[in-house]
Amino acid sequence: MKKTIFIVFICVSSILLFHENTNAQSAKPYSDGPVWTLEFIKVKTGMNDIYLKDLSEHWAKFYKTAKDQGIIMDYKILGSDASGRSDWDLMLMTEVKNYAALDGLGDKMNALARKVLGSDDSQHQSAINRNDMREIIGGKLAQEIIFK
Repeated sequence: MKKTIFIVFICVSSILLFHENTNAQSAKPYSDGPVWTLEFIKVKTGMNDIYLKDLSEHWAKFYKTAKDQGIIMDYKILGSDASGRSDWDLMLMTEVKNYAALDGLGDKMNALARKVLGSDDSQHQSAINRNDMREIIGGKLAQEIIFK
């Protein structure tokens, strides 16, 4: 009888130990963080200061308001030396909580843009003027990875 109880104890212990070990191996060593929209910009020759002035007067003002209102979490601009003629030299970044926060974001940002930046026509004219200063190379969505 003692032998049977001992064998059952060993079997149950082995199963529990194996099960816990399997869970430990399958657990991700990270968690999903916020989502960033990334825009890659190539500023045209001789237009860097003018374009950055435009960004400080319009883009930064708009995104600061969006952050203050809780529509986005954060915004940043990174500058870099382009590695070639077709490479970007500015990255415009916008942070939101997760992918779900992107649902309806366009409508919220468009409504805010009308308040902060003016009518659709004035925004359109500003966009045309910015096209003289820069080229949009591309964009991406990226999710931050946070190690546990």
